[in-house]
Amino acid sequence: MLDRRTFLSLVTAIAFLRATARGHAAPISKIVFVHGRSQQGLDPKVLKKEWTDELVAALAIENHTLSTGLDIEFPYYGDALEAFVQQSTLQVPSQVHSRGSGQQDEFMAFQAQLATELVVGAGVTDAQIDAEYGSNPKQRGPLNWEWVHAILKALDKHGGGMSASAIEEFTRDVYLYLTSDVVREEINKIVLASMTSEPTIVVAHSLGSVVAYDVLRKAGSLKVPTLVTIGCPLGIRAIRTPLSPIAYPNNVSAWFNAYDTRDVVALNPLDSANFAVTPPIENYSGVKNGTSNRHGISGYLGDPTVARRIYNSLQ
Repeated sequence: MLDRRTFLSLVTAIAFLRATARGHAAPISKIVFVHGRSQQGLDPKVLKKEWTDELVAALAIENHTLSTGLDIEFPYYGDALEAFVQQSTLQVPSQVHSRGSGQQDEFMAFQAQLATELVVGAGVTDAQIDAEYGSNPKQRGPLNWEWVHAILKALDKHGGGMSASAIEEFTRDVYLYLTSDVVREEINKIVLASMTSEPTIVVAHSLGSVVAYDVLRKAGSLKVPTLVTIGCPLGIRAIRTPLSPIAYPNNVSAWFNAYDTRDVVALNPLDSANFAVTPPIENYSGVKNGTSNRHGISGYLGDPTVARRIYNSLQ
């Protein structure tokens, strides 16, 4: 039988080995929340509190609490993104009434590709799209704004809780981020400013998961024991392709991706078919997002499994 001193030494050694295996020898004391689009004009302090409160409430279900010394950062780029949107001449399909510039045509092609992927994933049928398009004699195609709008209206009615206008605006904002070096560099700079060499858990939602991925794959000096993406659209080919070649960020030790199978912009898991990287990403499809569009942040951070994963990553 082990004496008390030997037993305590053994326990300490096991704890150290477990911590070392996780890539750190002490609990993580920093977390960065990266928000999605449509946050313009909002108070970042209020948003940070809302995110934190949702996580705290979910953890309380299992009697877990966040450390009082936890540093929570909330890099806010909502107003910067909106400024770029206002400067842009891009029009969403519901606003278009004639052929536009070359950039407008490229955006329409991008939106058509994304919408086509979404209807397949959401199970929207050709007949449902035809019902929205009606007897329009114009040939269907990515530059036919009426046909693209018909796809989005069919998604609105039959593909989940996200409205056609929300999908239009989401697509526009993602397109601006992916295709404009100025937009991407400015938003990345805002997010990167909240990160240091200190080990940090990153939790990113929606467009924020695209931003976080781009930041992390370019900033090799960061240390991220766990990246948590929620409501993530990186599995959509139209979004993934501009980021090619894709790769697992070498500064991320573990990547956990959670989604609701009813969330129209996060239908595709980040698996070998949709985001083939090594090591493979851990996907969790069990979220039942209770928000009206199945995509809201409260419905993701309020999920006990997501909250537990974040909590365990901090230990």
